Amino acid sequence: MTSKSSGASTDGPLGFAHHDHTACVVGGLSAAEARCAEEGLRFTPVRRKVLEILLQEHRALGAYVILDKLRDDGFGSQPPVAYRALDFLVTHGLAHKIERLNAFIACAHPDAIHAPAFMICRLCDSVAEAQSEITRGALAFAAKATGFQIERTVVEAEGVCPACVEKAPA
Repeated sequence: MTSKSSGASTDGPLGFAHHDHTACVVGGLSAAEARCAEEGLRFTPVRRKVLEILLQEHRALGAYVILDKLRDDGFGSQPPVAYRALDFLVTHGLAHKIERLNAFIACAHPDAIHAPAFMICRLCDSVAEAQSEITRGALAFAAKATGFQIERTVVEAEGVCPACVEKAPA
């Protein structure tokens, strides 16, 4: 599924798909503003700027990279500034934490409740978000067999993106 706000022209994972990146950034910010207004959440200038930074690239960014960019734009230089904004964005489904990289990426589908799956290029660090279905597959079967109720999953696959496939060693 392609998010209405993504600006994507394909149903493939957004990070690897050719798309109008300006529309991607503008659409992501608009979706966040609408969600925050609808849910009565404060979309502060710092939160907005952090989301904009994440939307500008389809790579996961660490908190200190984000903090450097915030400092350059006059938003302060203390780590809690970035961490509080990131916590807000992740809590409200506007960004995701990529556990393997200890970094963050803007949600490609902020207007949909979903279980994301991430494909991380080991060569260029680009990240594509796809949607996964936790109610199907081996994990769901094992959980059901043991009576376990899955509430959250993090699916992260490492490999080589289409742009780097020719550069990858054989």
